[in-house]
Amino acid sequence: MIKRYTDHAANERTFLAWVRTAIAVMAFGFLVERFDFFMSATAGSSPRTLTLRAQQFANEVGLAFILLGVAMIVIATIRFFRVAREIDRDDVVHSAGSLFDLVLGALLLLLGLSLFLYVSRAVLSSI
Repeated sequence: MIKRYTDHAANERTFLAWVRTAIAVMAFGFLVERFDFFMSATAGSSPRTLTLRAQQFANEVGLAFILLGVAMIVIATIRFFRVAREIDRDDVVHSAGSLFDLVLGALLLLLGLSLFLYVSRAVLSSI
């Protein structure tokens, strides 16, 4: 039996949760990046079309989400191996804290808010 198996299993579950979240963030970024294409197709029948600035904004936000997902996978991998080493140590190791989690949450909140403002502006301008 592996020494401290439950701790290692919990570390692996946490890692997999980070990876699932990162994949979802990247898929959402792809969706956002392609959303301007959908808006252009639906705006073709109406007199208003999307401006180049609005399309560029959607592309930048989508790419930001994709890069954020890639960064999440890299950081999750680094954390997984670091925690695995710390689990095997016999002395007490203090946690690095949840500062990264708070920063990541704030960044996701800002990206989501900017996307909400973009979509609401696009919808209101089409009315």
